[in-house]
Amino acid sequence: MQYEGSVYRPPSEARSLIVQATVGCTHNACTFCPMYKGKKFRLRAFEDVLSDLKEARSYYTHINRVFFADGDALCLTTEKFIRLLGAVKELFPECSRVGVYSRAGHILGKSETDLAALRGAGLGIIYIGAESGSDEVLRRVNKGETTEQMIKAVQKAERAGIKASVTFILGLGGRDLKVEHAIKTGEMISDMGASYVGLLTLVLTPETPLLADVQSGKFEQLTPLETVEELETIIEYTNCETNTILRSNHASNWIALKGTLPHDKGRLLEQIGHAKADPRMLRSGAHRQL
Repeated sequence: MQYEGSVYRPPSEARSLIVQATVGCTHNACTFCPMYKGKKFRLRAFEDVLSDLKEARSYYTHINRVFFADGDALCLTTEKFIRLLGAVKELFPECSRVGVYSRAGHILGKSETDLAALRGAGLGIIYIGAESGSDEVLRRVNKGETTEQMIKAVQKAERAGIKASVTFILGLGGRDLKVEHAIKTGEMISDMGASYVGLLTLVLTPETPLLADVQSGKFEQLTPLETVEELETIIEYTNCETNTILRSNHASNWIALKGTLPHDKGRLLEQIGHAKADPRMLRSGAHRQL
């Protein structure tokens, strides 16, 4: 298997075969994200990806899931991606799902027919980093996409029968945009109708330009309790009409939550209320495993 640099995958793909279809991220300019800073984006040759798949088949007797990295491999042409999906089906007939990261623009750039063809060929889930429901927050962190684009992309994928798993980042608006970030994120979760929503907590490393803003005082990070309050506001402002599985149990989070909206909204808010009343319920820094 040929891997270039650090390889990232969603938490739910922990047991998946990870294969790089691309290297890096087409955007690679978000101020909070260190994942692909050391990589120059490029497409891998089909033959090289196929070689990795064949090598994996020689190692493993059972592959239940495959995840194509890096940051937004759905930028591949539909024809090339269908060839990769066909190779997965041929080499791993037992595989139940193929997943991929994507920016909203690459979903919107494919026709309904393209997405239906990808679904039919085996693409089962697309992971999208929405980060915030606030366009001002997205502008400040140089996301390069709007909330309208991301809502339309999620809805387009879901209409095609491809599940969308969307992540948002607690604390990304800082103290300045804490309320706006929370309210608009809750509203966006309601509007887009994704199958899955994951809430992470902002963690900055030396590779992230946003860390320099923290050090200069331009960006004020939230305290653990403020982050929990933001989480509470997000859930308060959700009004989902279809079932959305929500998780806030990533290692970065101060409190672990899981449930399905709208059914579990009251229970989730109750759990948050208990944590606010007794901060000892929050994870310690050591238990956040970062």
